[in-house]
Amino acid sequence: MEDSTIEDSPKQRNWPIYLYIPNIIGYARIIANVAAFGVAFTNKKLFAILYFASFVCDELDGRFARMFNQKSTFGAVLDMVTDRVSTAALLVLLTHFYNTHLSSKASHKDMGDSKSTLLRLYYQHRYFMGYCAIGAEIAYILLYMLAADGNIGSPYEVARHAVAERTVYGIVLVIALPGCAIKQLVNLVQMKTAADVCVRYDTHRYSSKSQ
Repeated sequence: MEDSTIEDSPKQRNWPIYLYIPNIIGYARIIANVAAFGVAFTNKKLFAILYFASFVCDELDGRFARMFNQKSTFGAVLDMVTDRVSTAALLVLLTHFYNTHLSSKASHKDMGDSKSTLLRLYYQHRYFMGYCAIGAEIAYILLYMLAADGNIGSPYEVARHAVAERTVYGIVLVIALPGCAIKQLVNLVQMKTAADVCVRYDTHRYSSKSQ
């Protein structure tokens, strides 16, 4: 985990922040996480290896930041966002697997009988799911970049300004935001669905014991 204390030095100023060693490790963490969740439904062992590798890199980036005096606000935020997103994604994945177990589905991707049209659309169309997942990550990064450029206001105001000015960030944000919004909605629907399944399972179990 990268130290958020920023110490500027001539050595730091002569080296592009995007290419700081701890930030490169941060990019590797993102790639490892994307690859891990990409195979989470098909190869559990590879998922565990990639996710653990990302976890190890979380420790290494802080060590290298201190070792090479390459601490940066960008690196600290990159580290924090990667931590939160990967942990949240893992929790959603666990919820999905336990939901699958309790509802006795043949596969976690078996959404054919799901009452939610959104979940069926999301899990049965890989490209749509990929667009939503990538769009969410890109939207988070762009909102950070826009704020780092000195834009002041709420995320909504900053995004609206960028879109109105037709900047490169604004154009990409327009493409990414629908996927990001759908991804958050999918997460909510999925957690609510899993909660309903757990409640039905408990209700059935208690009813069986009382008979």
